[in-house]
Amino acid sequence: MQTAATNIFERIGRSQELSEFKYGTVIGCHLCNKSIHEISLLLNIPRATVSGIITKWNQLRTTATQPQSGRPHNMTEWGQHMLKRTVRRSHQLSAELIAKDLQTSCGLQTSTTTVYREFHGTGFLGSASASKPYSTNAMQSAGCSRVKHAATGLKSSETCSLE
Repeated sequence: MQTAATNIFERIGRSQELSEFKYGTVIGCHLCNKSIHEISLLLNIPRATVSGIITKWNQLRTTATQPQSGRPHNMTEWGQHMLKRTVRRSHQLSAELIAKDLQTSCGLQTSTTTVYREFHGTGFLGSASASKPYSTNAMQSAGCSRVKHAATGLKSSETCSLE
């Protein structure tokens, strides 16, 4: 027989998805006029979860997961992968040419604006090269590069704090 203390400790940290059967059992108990507390103790489910299920049932008359709101992404993960691959292969191409290349080679219908947005999201900013071979990880995290120092004529220790 379980005590109330062990019952509480079993429920702490549980974050798994409930089965359709459990959802149906919660709704069945609710329709039989059981309280949220009674349903929680009976099924060993947190009261907040039981309350959420019942609220969803009262509003929508279903416990099925509803589709997400908002506009879907223009480019899928596969499309982002192909874009990165195209940029790494020839990083001197313009966004217009990359959009045309994606359309002809992969069949992706993307606009130049989408390509710019994906560039920004993946870290390809402006006309900078895809990699800076002479910068260290510490310098990159500090926001410094040897290109900056070569342009100003300063040593890296004079302008960047790498501590």
